[in-house]
Amino acid sequence: MKKMTEEALRSALKLYFIMGSPNCEKSSAEVLKEAIAGGVSFFQFREKGNGALKGDQKYALAEELQYICKQGHVPFIVNDDIDLALALNADGVHIGQDDEEIKAVREKIGDKILGVSVHNIVEAKAAVEAGADYFGVGPIFPTKTKEDANPVQGLNIIEILRSEGFTIPLVGIGGIHAENAGSVIEAGADGISLISAISLADDVQEAARELSRKVTAKGGVRLE
Repeated sequence: MKKMTEEALRSALKLYFIMGSPNCEKSSAEVLKEAIAGGVSFFQFREKGNGALKGDQKYALAEELQYICKQGHVPFIVNDDIDLALALNADGVHIGQDDEEIKAVREKIGDKILGVSVHNIVEAKAAVEAGADYFGVGPIFPTKTKEDANPVQGLNIIEILRSEGFTIPLVGIGGIHAENAGSVIEAGADGISLISAISLADDVQEAARELSRKVTAKGGVRLE
């Protein structure tokens, strides 16, 4: 995938799915296929938590999911594992504040997409200066998916970042589902990022489709 323009990235981030095998009750590959069929427009491979795969098994799953993303024309991003991202020639990486230094990651990955989790103005400014392409902001609402999640921020953090002049593409994350997705877009986010609302849904495709509708209704553009 060629380097995306900021506007193309902003559009792709509308429905951002994060998932690894610990987040699924059935085949990760099947979940991803159904999610993309339902309208997921961006994907992050995050293989963490109890029972997470390691080594060759992790690589094999990442490779399989990357292929599915390529078939669906969806950017494939790797969480935290820079070496894996480079080995797979992934479209980019996403890192948190406790991961490797942002500037160092940017130097390693060149012009690939770089997403950074931010929680306040100071982190946001540092991330932009170090070369971040987009922010993951949250947790917006209470979440049980991440055991080490930061304190709930609420929609206010998105509004603050926008009011402070940050125009960088931004997604809200944490406790987002169909009932509250629209409010995240209204607050100023370009998209919503979710794990369990899609990965654990009884009907993954329909769950993704409904979320896509909610985002589109608030001004987002669904990618077909």
